[in-house]
Amino acid sequence: MEIDEAREVRTTCPYCGVGCGVLAKVAADGEVTVRGDPDHPANFGRLCSKGSALAETIDLDGRLLHPEIGGRRAGWDEALDLVASTFSRTIAEHGPDAVAFYVSGQLLTEDYYVANKLMKGFVGSANIDTNSRLCMASSVAGHRRAFGADTVPGCYEDLELADLIVLVGSNLAWCHPVLYQRIAAAREKRPGMKIVLVDPRRTMTSDIADLHLAIAPDGDTALFSGLLEHLAKNEALDRDYIAAHTTGFEETLTAAASLDLAGIAAATGLGEDELSRFYALFAATEKTVTVYSQGVNQSSQGSDKVNAIINCHLATGRIGKPGAGPFSVTGQPNAMGGREVGGLANMLAAHMEIENPAHRARVRRFWNAPTLAEKPGLKAVDMFNAVADGRIKALWIMATNPVDSMPDADAVEAAIKACPFVVVSDVLASTDTVRHAHVSLPATAWGEKDGTVTNSERRISRQRPFLAAPGEARPDWWIVAEVAKRMGFAEAFSHAAPGEIFAEHAALSGYENDGARDFDIGAYAGINAEGYEDLAPFQWPAPALSSPLRGGSESALSGARQASRRGVGGEVSVSANEAETVAGDPLWPAGHLPLKEGDQPAPRPSPISKVGEWAQSAVPLVSPLEWEMAGRPEGVGTTGRQPIRFFANGNFYTPDRKARFIPIRVSTDTRTTPDYPLILNTGRIRDHWHTMTRTGKSPRLSQHIAEPFVEIHPADAQHHGIGDADIVRISSPRGAVLVRALITTRQRRGSVFAPMHWTDQFAARGRLDALTAPLTDPISGQPALKHVAVRIEKFAAAAFGFAVMRDRPETIAADYWAVARCKGGWRVELAFADENIDWAGFAQSLFGASPEAEMLAYHDRDAGQHRIAAFAGERLAGALFVAPGPVAVSRGWAAEQLDATHAGQRQRFRIVAGRAGADRPDIGAIVCSCLGIGANQIAAAVGAGCGTVEAIGEATRAGTNCGSCRAEIRAIIATGRVQAAE
Repeated sequence: MEIDEAREVRTTCPYCGVGCGVLAKVAADGEVTVRGDPDHPANFGRLCSKGSALAETIDLDGRLLHPEIGGRRAGWDEALDLVASTFSRTIAEHGPDAVAFYVSGQLLTEDYYVANKLMKGFVGSANIDTNSRLCMASSVAGHRRAFGADTVPGCYEDLELADLIVLVGSNLAWCHPVLYQRIAAAREKRPGMKIVLVDPRRTMTSDIADLHLAIAPDGDTALFSGLLEHLAKNEALDRDYIAAHTTGFEETLTAAASLDLAGIAAATGLGEDELSRFYALFAATEKTVTVYSQGVNQSSQGSDKVNAIINCHLATGRIGKPGAGPFSVTGQPNAMGGREVGGLANMLAAHMEIENPAHRARVRRFWNAPTLAEKPGLKAVDMFNAVADGRIKALWIMATNPVDSMPDADAVEAAIKACPFVVVSDVLASTDTVRHAHVSLPATAWGEKDGTVTNSERRISRQRPFLAAPGEARPDWWIVAEVAKRMGFAEAFSHAAPGEIFAEHAALSGYENDGARDFDIGAYAGINAEGYEDLAPFQWPAPALSSPLRGGSESALSGARQASRRGVGGEVSVSANEAETVAGDPLWPAGHLPLKEGDQPAPRPSPISKVGEWAQSAVPLVSPLEWEMAGRPEGVGTTGRQPIRFFANGNFYTPDRKARFIPIRVSTDTRTTPDYPLILNTGRIRDHWHTMTRTGKSPRLSQHIAEPFVEIHPADAQHHGIGDADIVRISSPRGAVLVRALITTRQRRGSVFAPMHWTDQFAARGRLDALTAPLTDPISGQPALKHVAVRIEKFAAAAFGFAVMRDRPETIAADYWAVARCKGGWRVELAFADENIDWAGFAQSLFGASPEAEMLAYHDRDAGQHRIAAFAGERLAGALFVAPGPVAVSRGWAAEQLDATHAGQRQRFRIVAGRAGADRPDIGAIVCSCLGIGANQIAAAVGAGCGTVEAIGEATRAGTNCGSCRAEIRAIIATGRVQAAE
């Protein structure tokens, strides 16, 4: 695309599954700024710290800009020909199951659709799985078991209407901050709203909780099975709903009664009084929403946890009603879109089932697919096992980093290294996965991508480009389609634009549906290019305005191409009368789908001409779901659409239209041993996301927490001889990492927590998933990433260091290092097993300083103190601080010196001294990333009399943007001293 003028573009955030609307403003000089879209119904203008910093992540530093083969630059034709020929030859010699795609919730729906279509419909294998397997596969399995379809029943508005919100395994304040802020705002208006947090850790989300249940790892099935028994004993069931709309209740209740309250307390690690309080609150509160996330899903019991929660909502009829229902919040921006197109190995397309012969026949007809897959493919863990043992000989990885994110990551890396042919499509030239690619293909990034994503409440939104694609980067859908053409499938992959793919996707969703399937956006099957460009956010389902529209050839799937529409099996002519019924030039004609027996062709009405207008006025038929009309308390968003909910009146997607209660057998699994006595819980932090390929570019986001760490309860730390800020080795039978110790009572005794973000690009030994086991849920295939037996021990560091430098060092000769962006350059944390080091030589190498650089140094060898600074003219090239213990210098102040001018010796000696002058007070560790407010500034405001978060906001602006730091601000207020340690 050509972009040459100032503009503001509506797009969607590329981080979590909240799906926030973003307004990206590009000035005439090319400078980009972002703000929340006040009209988007997911966020109404709010953005979290990560979304607010998006403009800092779109530079071209480190971008993969050209195709590469074996590390050398290649042309697109050469690279695509090699990929297509190698995959084709592998299939011919070893069969379709010898190849695989591993894709990502970072892909747009259009990318996902084309990849899934190629693999399942034309290669003939279902060996396409996604990193979404790691975050929400258990929710998919639980939904399908209970509802007959992967249906999220509720919507975000329910979080504002509920009288009780139960947050299970979800640190919403840090992982889905905008939803957290919506809840916090609703509670300020309705102080009677109650919030229960179920989490082994006292996370920042506990700041708004009335009750925190510090549950034992994997105690959730016992907790909710006990709740079901309590509801039955206390006559809190909706017997009418159970009788009319469900099956299997009695068997499920019998299973739930296997433990008494004392047994549940033992299985959950909770007190009987805590359990009784929670159970009574749930039983008494009609408008209850249970929100769950990775703490539920990432478990070897994940599917059962999901169904234990759903059982309680079905038993009380609290589903699909305003303010009531189970609610799975997804971790990625388009995990939902991937589920819709069938991007998981055990799904087909458009929420159809690969095991169902009728569904396979339908998709085969629609695609005119020559070799449709007939059985589920390999799920992520099994897929990489097959790569390791040689069954998979050609692997294409798209927009993800499995060397860091898969369990047993070292084994996964070894498998990828040994695979005969590995293709990686990515935006960066250097990741821990790209380094093993035989072919690297440059993909477009956020800001350049053009397509759609679906958020956790089933809302489809556009990601629009506002930047030109750099170098030779291309959209993922284009790359896949070009390979498909070279494999001999040109007719089925001749899409000229993403809107055509979306229209085909919409047409498939409505094809032979008639309300039989939940996912139906058939109203958009006739969308034209203008309508796709103007597409406003909408919730599915959105069926066509009349019964499914059919006509034309019985065997041909057809698409819009000027005066005729292409069928995969041939051309279908368009009559003049029919053409007049189509507004604009529809991209995919839902009116030309194969006839079902007994149907008659009919003139095709146009469901859409201009989607932006349609979204405000049209009311498509909704069947068989319940479309509630609760409305927002303060009016609906600009789409004018009311929220869509499922199942308030039953009508599930099982053969008899009744929900299934799933009996849950509570079991306890002891994974600790004398050698590995602690449980590791992995997760995310506030300002970073996944493997930091995007957030690691932002100086702002790297200041809150700049290195890998482990939270340890004080009693466990004392037992293992670990002090605060020590370097800790965490070991499991599979590997070891080095991280910083953070000793805190927030952590449950007997367990430790560490984040999963750090990779070999950012730390010496921080790849946390090298510790985790390839243990999966037997139904969903989702790995158990939050219940890993480990041991901890103090790393015997003889010296610690901290450094700032203008340029990132190419190598760092330290046993422990962690590098992070800062304004003006980079900062590095260091630790060394040996103190006998030439520190001046180390510093010069670290800084990349020229021989002409002016060096100032202070050495106290007896005390183990060394401070060295290098200057290039009046600018600081680098500064190194070494001490026998954790270095006490202010990180924020030191980093600021990279952007300052240092003309006089006095200023330079301040750097060597490691402290600011009285005229430049240290702001302390960053608490509010959005506005760069430090802990010392907040503490000073507290000392000046600010006693509330609001008062702090007025005095310092901290917490006034996204609000993610408000819990930390409240902690500083409560103690009257700084809690955010450097």
